[in-house]
Amino acid sequence: MKPFLFSIIFTFFGLVAVNAQTSANNRVSPIDSIETQVDDLDIEIIYSRPFLKGRQFGKDIVPFGKVWRTGANEATVFEINQDAMIEGQKLPAGKYSLYTIPNEKETIVIFNKDWNQWGTKYDESRDALRVTVPTFASEENIEQFTIDLDETGAACMVWGNTLFTFQVTQS
Repeated sequence: MKPFLFSIIFTFFGLVAVNAQTSANNRVSPIDSIETQVDDLDIEIIYSRPFLKGRQFGKDIVPFGKVWRTGANEATVFEINQDAMIEGQKLPAGKYSLYTIPNEKETIVIFNKDWNQWGTKYDESRDALRVTVPTFASEENIEQFTIDLDETGAACMVWGNTLFTFQVTQS
């Protein structure tokens, strides 16, 4: 009886491991990362890239005025190797989750201390910094959520026809 039970247990755990590995390789919202260096400041953003799939940003998906994890799946991670200025406000070196509250005219960009988490377990009391930036209408409709980071430290996020940016500089 024991060999049969062990066989079932090993088979179960083997199927779970294979299923987990397959899920990680076939994400609906693939994971991506971008990084740049501004003088001695290293900036990296790791995020998942969801698709619109016929939905409209600000309405069907990511409703305006609501906290968004700024990506999909795990929280988007924003990491800097030294203190930096975000839109002129100081952010200590470290890892943060990146949340936003998009609106039609402006977007609140949030750097939260709880970076190693899944989904939308957002706790406002853990915010390290909030900055407000203008929201722009992009000229083209972008199907897959994209974050770009240039050599000056400008981070640009675009999805659908909604675009917003924030500037990262050395402290």
